[in-house]
Amino acid sequence: MVSMERHQSQMSSQPPPPTYEAVTGGSASKPDSHNVEPQQKPPVRQRMKKPPELPIFERQNWLIHLHYIRKEYNTCKALIKERLSESNGQCEYALYVQALILRQEGRIQESLECFQTCSLINAQNPNNLKQVARSLFLLGRHKSAIDVYSEAARLSERDWEISHNQGVCYLYLKEYLKAKECLKQAIQYNKHDLSYVMLAKIYLMEDDLHMAIDVYKRAIESSPENPELLTTLGLLYLQVGQNQRAFEHLGNALTYDPCNVKAILAAGSMMQFHGDYDVALTKYRIAAASVPESASLWNNIGMCFFGKKEIGRTSYSSQAISCLKRAVYLAPFDWKVMYNLGLVHLSMSQYASAFHFLSAAINLKPKMGKLYMLLAVALTHLEDFENARKSYEQAATLDVKDSTMNLNFCIFLYNQGDRKSAAKQFSQFEQKYKKMKESATQDIDPEIIEIANKLGPALQVGESLVWKAESSTKPYPERPGTKRPTDAEAADVSRRMASVPMPPNQDPAEKSMAGGGDKVERTAVAE
Repeated sequence: MVSMERHQSQMSSQPPPPTYEAVTGGSASKPDSHNVEPQQKPPVRQRMKKPPELPIFERQNWLIHLHYIRKEYNTCKALIKERLSESNGQCEYALYVQALILRQEGRIQESLECFQTCSLINAQNPNNLKQVARSLFLLGRHKSAIDVYSEAARLSERDWEISHNQGVCYLYLKEYLKAKECLKQAIQYNKHDLSYVMLAKIYLMEDDLHMAIDVYKRAIESSPENPELLTTLGLLYLQVGQNQRAFEHLGNALTYDPCNVKAILAAGSMMQFHGDYDVALTKYRIAAASVPESASLWNNIGMCFFGKKEIGRTSYSSQAISCLKRAVYLAPFDWKVMYNLGLVHLSMSQYASAFHFLSAAINLKPKMGKLYMLLAVALTHLEDFENARKSYEQAATLDVKDSTMNLNFCIFLYNQGDRKSAAKQFSQFEQKYKKMKESATQDIDPEIIEIANKLGPALQVGESLVWKAESSTKPYPERPGTKRPTDAEAADVSRRMASVPMPPNQDPAEKSMAGGGDKVERTAVAE
């Protein structure tokens, strides 16, 4: 302390430093005011303007948006509650995000009320009206949704989303003409894949496959690398019988997405239909890694094993039944799996089990004529001839185009001794066979010709059979004496066609309206 005080006293006792003036060798002279140039002042630095303050209602919108896109809904709802309490419920963005969260939680009516409040706060914002219409659509009020979309269209011209969603609303109202107009208008505004898919869906609902194919072709022109569009177009070509084009599009889909399960199943079903069972099983093995719980996959695998048994290889019937029962476990209400199980049991002479599965299939698909035919075959071997005859009659009533119905019924009547009725059924078979041959819509199974060649002379009909020119080198067998055609032989005629059913009527990936993020997808796979 003493040293510090001494140091301070020494500093205070020292005199101040002297000042010096410039000396020119004489007495100092005053500067000439006329010759001295004025000094330039340094430039004044302008201070940065303060950023404008946001209104108090919108100050934390960025934070609400950040928590919402991170899906931190609890934190987001706490911020929204704070903002709404400060603004007395007048913060538009906070109400908008709250409505979106309520929709995702399934509280659609509350979400609708919040969106309506937003539209009252800012009536010139078309997004508010679009979300109100979206909520009305989710509540099933399609007409009201269309009206609100029309009001939003006046605020936002040439909006693809509005036209598309109006078309979807008209679709659910079954006003297909207006729906197609709105969807075509949406495609003019923006060539979006979803609009093409919904337009093709309408044509499929109207059973216009060719127009649906044309729509998908135009969709692929705008999105040539979309595997879903390529796969669906391939399935449609498969339905109309253009197998080569179908295979090309399915191959392109697998080129862009080798793990596309839908394309793998469709391509595998085509190989399976043409008898390439080992190659089809290789494809199905790839798909099984991605979708082990697919009933369609296990149904196809089971019928591959059944097909391998058909062409004379080692018996795979037990493997086929195991796979089909797994498919039944995964899809207990799929009539195709029940149909195939009944068929496999019928081929193994397990007629009671076949009757069980075929009856279940009939309960699920009561208008399918071939099911009644196979059920009649099972009943015949169970010696229930009265019900078998009724089943044949029902089959012939439901399916007036399939000639095998009449042929099997004819065999049954012949074995029962009713030659007159058998001859009548054989005549109907000849007529249907002739039409089928002229139209050439499908391949004619040679087993049908073989069985008919045996049955015609036995009934003393068919002296001018429609297929006589094809088999003129092969003489008709003599009239059977002790050996009669059996129902099992006739069942073989339909077995090949039934082993791998053709793809069902395609219902392309059904997606809901754009803009809300909700979608329901429904896949159609060739089984």
